[in-house]
Formats: sequence, C-alpha cells, structure tokens
Amino acid sequence: MQDGPGRLKPPGVDTKRANVARVYDYLLGGSHNFLADQDLGRAMAAVEPNVRAIAQANRAFLGRAVRYLTSAGLGQFLDIGSGIPTQGNVHEAAQRANPAARVVYADTDPVAIAHSRAILAGQPHAAIIDADLRQPSRILGHSVTRQLIDFTQPVGLLLVAVLHFIGDAGEPGQRVAELRDALAPGSYLVLTHATNESRPAVTEATEQVYRRGAASEGRARSRAEILRFFGDFELVDPGLVYLPQWRPDSPDQVPADPSRLWFLAGVARKL
Repeated sequence: MQDGPGRLKPPGVDTKRANVARVYDYLLGGSHNFLADQDLGRAMAAVEPNVRAIAQANRAFLGRAVRYLTSAGLGQFLDIGSGIPTQGNVHEAAQRANPAARVVYADTDPVAIAHSRAILAGQPHAAIIDADLRQPSRILGHSVTRQLIDFTQPVGLLLVAVLHFIGDAGEPGQRVAELRDALAPGSYLVLTHATNESRPAVTEATEQVYRRGAASEGRARSRAEILRFFGDFELVDPGLVYLPQWRPDSPDQVPADPSRLWFLAGVARKL
C-alpha cells in the first residue's frame, strides 16, 4: 500500500505517531515519512537548529566508515537499526569496492523494512530482517543472517545512531557485548551515539521534545559511557571523536566547532 508518492504504508502502521527511522529520514531530506514524523523533526529543529546537520554528518560518517572497512579487507556487514534506505546505503558503498560484499540489515520499523525489501529485490548479497537490537540472539541466529554472514570470518558490525534510543533498563551494554562476543578476531565495531557532554542544555531540550513525540526511552550518554560499548576492542585512529572529525575526506568538512554536532563516532577492531 502506498500513501503518497514514494511512501510505502504497510498495513497496520500507525502514521499518527512519530517513528525513529522515519524522523531520521525526514531530517535527511527523504520522502519516506509522514506528517507526525515531519512535525517532530520540525519541533526538534526549533530547539536545536543543527539537528539536520547532525543527521547529515552521521550519514556521511557511515559512508566513510564502510569505505575504511572495505579497504581493510572486510566483505561482510551487519547493520543493526539500519533505518529507511537513503542514498549511500551500506551495500552500495561496500559493493563499489567489493561486488561480492554481503550485508544484512536489521530494523523493526515496518516502513523501513518494506522500503528495504523493495530496494534489495533481486540483490543476492544483501537482505533485511525484522529484528531488534535488544534481541541479539534473534539477529545472530536468524536464517537470513546465517545465510549471508560467516561468523568465523571478520564482520563489520554497524551500530550507527541506534544505542541512544535504548534506555538503561534495556541493558544496551549487555546487548552490545553479546554481539561483540559473536564476532571473529579482525572484526570491527562501528558506532555513533549522542553525547550530553558538549551541549548539555541543548541535548536535554532536544531529548524532551523527542520523548514527547515518539516512543523512546533512550538518552544521550557521556564519553566514558559510550567508550564502554567498545569493550576490549581497539579503537582505530582518531579514536572516539565528533562525527566530522573521524577521517574526513577533506579538512574543510570539519567545522570550527565540531562539538556542535553532538554525536561521537568511533571504529574499533577486535584483536
């Protein structure tokens, strides 16, 4: 079922309630969102004018990180909380370097899943599964995951802008540890997360607006809390930094004050 040009609306989707994946799509300038998502995106931008720039910087980081992993020889990726497909999908970036690269996307939003399936139709090396980060065993044991991902070989695990939507009660640290433990040596964890250290007042105000408009119990975290998600993986240079600071394609991509884009980004390798 479609709801306007380009909008897939699977049966049972509540379009009157904003959704994480669809709000992100709106902030990126996508068309796979609805009025509630747009209203929440505008409300967030009213308290944090940089919110669109943060979304764009996050997406740009994802592309750079995938290119880095393919240059390191990785040919398989697990992208959890993948969201609605927009320009520069993981499989597109990876397969430019390695046409045989395999990607499993995981999300729970029916709109994101429907669009992903449409885009991936006829694509033998990439697929989407309906699975939640809070259920690692379901992701790791899914038949599609097992078909495409060989866990005896290095994997790129992507947790990009997803962990801050899980509150402490959801034990995100334990969930990430279960995923890390399933990976072979030589694997990488790619992670971005909202931090409350650089602009705490703005961060808190944005969180409050988001919680009123969408069902989310997550929160921004400190640098120390975010670092713990990497466990004993070794961070690659330049470490855990603000989004535009992580291996920019050119120096002019880094603003004078990168902390105004208050997401931290890092890539770490399992030894």
